[in-house]
Amino acid sequence: MAIVSYITIIGWLISFFSYKDKEKDSLVSYHLKQSFGLFVTMFCINIALRILITIFAIMNLTGIIGIIGILAMVLSITYLILLIIGIITANKGEEKPLPIVGKMFEGKFDFIK
Repeated sequence: MAIVSYITIIGWLISFFSYKDKEKDSLVSYHLKQSFGLFVTMFCINIALRILITIFAIMNLTGIIGIIGILAMVLSITYLILLIIGIITANKGEEKPLPIVGKMFEGKFDFIK
């Protein structure tokens, strides 16, 4: 279930609801929190970038839109790499935070017990 939590939001939901019905495992709980934090962070960044693109499109600043597009591509690749790292860490059975953002999620999301 720890690995499944990193495979899209649907995988996270499957893992979360399957985990709620079973005996609590700290590994699954840890990776549910890490993957949820990563999903939420990337969702918020995506919304912010879309708002910026809309604003700059209204202002007709296409050069800046291109730069934001490149930034979005780099962030998407980073997101994919972090997902893979999370899957590998969960597969090893380690409770290790994701690089860059993982420390922010430790001790958060109390609804995941």
